[in-house]
Amino acid sequence: MDDKIKVKDIVSLKGKRKITMLTAYDYPLALLIDKAGVDMILVGDSVANVVLGLESTTQVGMNEMLHHAKAVSRAVKHALVIGDMPYEAYQLDIKNSVKNAKRFIEEANCDAVKLEWFDRCLEVTEAIIKEGIPVMGHIGLTPQTADKLGGFKVQGKDAETAKRLIEQAEALEKLGCFSIVLECVPDKIAKMITEKLKVPTIGIGAGIFCDGQVLVTHDLLGLFERFKPKFVKRYINLSELILKAIQEYKAEVIEEKFPTQEHSFTIKEEELKKLGELGS
Repeated sequence: MDDKIKVKDIVSLKGKRKITMLTAYDYPLALLIDKAGVDMILVGDSVANVVLGLESTTQVGMNEMLHHAKAVSRAVKHALVIGDMPYEAYQLDIKNSVKNAKRFIEEANCDAVKLEWFDRCLEVTEAIIKEGIPVMGHIGLTPQTADKLGGFKVQGKDAETAKRLIEQAEALEKLGCFSIVLECVPDKIAKMITEKLKVPTIGIGAGIFCDGQVLVTHDLLGLFERFKPKFVKRYINLSELILKAIQEYKAEVIEEKFPTQEHSFTIKEEELKKLGELGS
């Protein structure tokens, strides 16, 4: 039985139960997230920060994103896989935005793509959807253009900007987006948007009223320590556990406690004797 989640399944969950979404950038983590039954996996451009050590998500391009998306898709049997369109793929290169979106579907086996809001967002979104590619919208704090928003700050804290967010969400739904990410938006504004839309909202720093939630997996696992946003809940601190394991390994090698006979291979004594007779 095919239990692979489809776009229509995500849309149908609105009002029934909360939707879950996490990021993944490689095979082993995607395998675990999928095994846990998470509804959607985002191959996020946050790979720039948490895996590649870059300062900005604008520094990651199509080659890197497709490389990571392919690895994630190989692991996933259940979740809806969404490729995060990098800055260069549709904001710097609008004329090739449809072509780049198709690459996520055709080359990386993603099920959909995600676009952050920018000045020509509606134009690009419409063109991609017309080609039959499902699109997830993203409004509020949009990291790719955070410099134009005054930095990494909560968006929609005054009436004028809140109204703009509501209008953006409605416009994206009208074009056919199957869901919309609300990032760093006041919870009451997120509630208003969620109630206005027929498609699900996925919150990150947008409160409890959204139809679903997303986090960067490295944040919730404690694998990224450069900074911790207010909206992140760290469920475990794997950095400490991994560091401890590596320190133990180092000490055991130096103290000749590893490897032991248990971790070694043997050769029969008669074969050693034959080797000596061969003159080695």
